[in-house]
Amino acid sequence: MDLQKDSDLLNRLGRLLSAEAAAEAPGTGVDAADLEQAVWVRLLEHGPAPAEPARWLRRAVRAEARVARRRARREIPYRHHLVDGCRPGDAGAAPEESLLHREDGRALRSAVARLPGRCPELMQALLSPRDLTYREIAGELGISQGSLGPVRSRCLGCLRRMLASEVAAPRLRGRER
Repeated sequence: MDLQKDSDLLNRLGRLLSAEAAAEAPGTGVDAADLEQAVWVRLLEHGPAPAEPARWLRRAVRAEARVARRRARREIPYRHHLVDGCRPGDAGAAPEESLLHREDGRALRSAVARLPGRCPELMQALLSPRDLTYREIAGELGISQGSLGPVRSRCLGCLRRMLASEVAAPRLRGRER
């Protein structure tokens, strides 16, 4: 049986491949279409049609998913904000970068402390390293979870206005008009 001549088999395999790839893709870190494409290439490289195409296809999808998971674990994302390969605040970061990062943090904490009403408590909870959920924040502050969003929006607007007045406007580059 020639794989190119059997369009019915290709159609059946295509639907099965789409379903299998969609099921495996979320755990791999790749798109289902990329997974499908890798399996089609594997099938073309295989040569003659496998004896049990559906079983072969399932195994091939799982094998390609394992390869994608391994690749995702080894890859290191490129970050534009790194200075000499170090993040701000790292031991190896440039001293100027570390200083600016700490100054920004101090300015933010100072502005948060000067916010009116319940905003300082709310913003400290949102900025907490414990990464609290809305439900946990509402429980700590004793307010309803539904009112947390509007209060947060008002506090952020107030904080934005405070910081905008404190931070110098960027200089114009090139010709000024």
